[in-house]
Amino acid sequence: MSKPKILIVEDDPAIRNGLSDVLVFNGYEVDSEEDGSKGLDKILGNYFDLVLLDVMLPSMDGFTICRQVREEKPQQPIIMITAKGAEDDIVNGFTAGADDYIAKPFSLRELIVRVEAILRRCGKQIGETAVEYGGITFDGNNLRAICGSMEIDITRKEMDIIAYLYRFQERIVSRQELLTEVWHYTDGTIETRTVDIHMNKLRKKLQQFETSNLLIKTIRGEGYRLEDEKT
Repeated sequence: MSKPKILIVEDDPAIRNGLSDVLVFNGYEVDSEEDGSKGLDKILGNYFDLVLLDVMLPSMDGFTICRQVREEKPQQPIIMITAKGAEDDIVNGFTAGADDYIAKPFSLRELIVRVEAILRRCGKQIGETAVEYGGITFDGNNLRAICGSMEIDITRKEMDIIAYLYRFQERIVSRQELLTEVWHYTDGTIETRTVDIHMNKLRKKLQQFETSNLLIKTIRGEGYRLEDEKT
C-alpha cells in the first residue's frame, strides 16, 4: 500500500524541515515548498492526501492559496499553520476553507494527531492494511495472518505492532517508541508490561506458522526488530 502523501507549504526552513522529518518518521511521503505561488501550483498540479499550509508566505499568503484551492479542488484536505493566539488567522483560515488549524509553536504529537484525524475524516487509510514479510501475509482489513494454507486471527493492536516494526525494519524500535507511537502513551517511560505481554502473545501466534521465516527479535536493552531469517 502506498504511503499517504503530504505537502508542506512553509517558508521557515527550520519548521519546514522539522515537519518533514517527523512526518517521514511516522510513515508519510512528504513534499515541501517555501513559496506561496509555487505552493499553489504544486497543489493544483499534483495529488496530495493533505496539505499543511502556513499563513504568512512569500508571493502569496495562505488564505489566498486556500481559497483558490477550494475553487479548483474542493475536496483537498488542508490544515492551516497559524501564529499562536492569532484568533483572526484561525477565523480567516476556516472562512477560506481550511479543514483544521494548528498554532505555532505546536507539539509534534499534536500535529500527528491532527493529521491522522483529518485523513480519517476524509476517508483516507492510515497505516498499512497489508504487510507481507517472512512468508506471512498480515491482513489488516480482516485481522488475519496467513501463511500457506494456514490462517490465524490477530488483534488490531497486533496488526499495528507488525505494521510499525515492518515500516521501520531497517532499525531497532525501542519499547518507549512503541508505547508512544502504537499505544499513544504521552510518556513512553511509564512502567507497564503492555509491550512485553503483547509481544509474547504475538510471538506464540507466529510460532504456529512452521514454514515462516519471520522473527520478532529482541535486542537486549534496546528494543525490537522485525527480521526475515532468509535475509
